[in-house]
Amino acid sequence: MVLPLLALACLAALGALALAAAGPSRTAAAVRAALADRLDALGRGQEREERAVREELSALRAEQAAAAAQLRGELRAALQGVELRLEALRRTLDEKLSTLQQEGARQLEEMRRTVDEKLQGTLEQRLGEAFRTVGERLEAVQRGLGEMQTLASGVGDLKKVLSNVKVRGTWGEIQLGNLLAQMLAPDQYAANVATRPHAAERVEFAVRLPGGERGEEVLLPIDSKFPVEDYQRLVEASERADAAAVEECGRQLEVRIKGCAQDIRDKYVNPPSTTDFGILFLPTEGLYAEVARRSGLIELLQRQYRIVLAGPTTLAALLNSLQMGFRTLAIQRRSSEVWQVLGAVKSEFGKFGEVLAAVEKKLVEASHKLGAVGTRSRALERQLRSVQELPAGEAPALLLQDAAREVNPADDA
Repeated sequence: MVLPLLALACLAALGALALAAAGPSRTAAAVRAALADRLDALGRGQEREERAVREELSALRAEQAAAAAQLRGELRAALQGVELRLEALRRTLDEKLSTLQQEGARQLEEMRRTVDEKLQGTLEQRLGEAFRTVGERLEAVQRGLGEMQTLASGVGDLKKVLSNVKVRGTWGEIQLGNLLAQMLAPDQYAANVATRPHAAERVEFAVRLPGGERGEEVLLPIDSKFPVEDYQRLVEASERADAAAVEECGRQLEVRIKGCAQDIRDKYVNPPSTTDFGILFLPTEGLYAEVARRSGLIELLQRQYRIVLAGPTTLAALLNSLQMGFRTLAIQRRSSEVWQVLGAVKSEFGKFGEVLAAVEKKLVEASHKLGAVGTRSRALERQLRSVQELPAGEAPALLLQDAAREVNPADDA
């Protein structure tokens, strides 16, 4: 539609130019008539073109509608196929998920049952072991309580026994005797020994020490003391945290220990029959530790009273050192005998060398004689090579017969 309109406009412009050039009088009617015809022709062509365009547009719309309908049908069919496939896929997925859920539930049930069985077994076993252990511990606690009760009664009995001074001294003496019996030989110590001539006092034990070259015996006096009352008061004051009482009880214990040391020195130390010092034995380690803790008390006892303080462990170490000294002295005394034995062995060894040389000489002579015998036997074998051998069964019988004739020559005569 645009192109015919442009053409019509162009023709109108050309007609107007032509009319302006030719003049209005002569050709205006002809130009008008030509232009009118031309315009009618152009209008009719334009109508035809418009109808063709409308028809083409209608055909295009129809084709587009048919294509759209066909496309919609194809899309509807494709969508239906997709929906069918999706539905089948959904059903397949649902079935597989259901199968997986059932299988998972079954496996979970089996796992739960297995775990429950194992847990139940383990729990029962652990509970049984725990109850058994608790029962054993309770029995042990009950036995311990019974033993503690027995021990408590024993401690009470021991306190009652130790409250008697005489029994307490006997107990310390027994403990001292046990230590001496364990560490020394019976002939290395003596019990209830009088260290002073014509004196009634006797020391509980004395270690027999070797004297000088003349062999005199020197005694080492050992006496046990057990001042348990002073020590018990000191322990009770310490438990009460009473500093003044602790100090006072400590001084009383020192005075008691000094009195015991002076008693041993005055009664049992008697050089040269004894050593110039004695040993004060305290039967318990606690009492010894408390006395040893007192500042300067041990040095004072050694310096002023010539008394060595010893507890069970200290006395054991002291006796062990004495035992080593006894062994060294015994080896020294037996050294001369050892030299005599070595001299005798040396002289006998010289005689043994002479006898060995004679035996060697005899062995050489025997070896020479054996060589001569071997030579003679080889010569006999060479001489007997030409002699015919007898059968195996006749040779023993003939040899036995000849031997019998040699034994009984009178029978042949």
